[in-house]
Amino acid sequence: MGVRSTRQRKAVIAAMNDITKFSSAKDIHRVLVERGDQVGLTTVYRTLQSLSEVKAVDVLHTDAGEALYRLCGDHHHHHLVCTDCGETVEIGGGPVEEWAGDLATKHGFRLTGHTAEVFGVCSDCQEDS
Repeated sequence: MGVRSTRQRKAVIAAMNDITKFSSAKDIHRVLVERGDQVGLTTVYRTLQSLSEVKAVDVLHTDAGEALYRLCGDHHHHHLVCTDCGETVEIGGGPVEEWAGDLATKHGFRLTGHTAEVFGVCSDCQEDS
């Protein structure tokens, strides 16, 4: 994964493996506490930052500026994210890849990368409202 393996890091990754949605550092810390893992909130923040730097986690920022984290797959992908509960589905690029390339070319850019998140309300949250 590109970062030193420590007991705390392993615990954070194990907790994130059980979470299917983007979650805040505080939410991940809460899961660790519930599991009985002795990992401080500051350590969770530092661990998430280092995992983000090596692209082992995806990071989304809410409108309020809060960072949300999720373990990411090894392949290039995008996300479909529920704005109510945070449930997340990895989606393939297909047309997004073509669109990004065409857009860059149209404006005289050489594409070096892109990210795309699509937001909506999942079926469970639609039923609850």
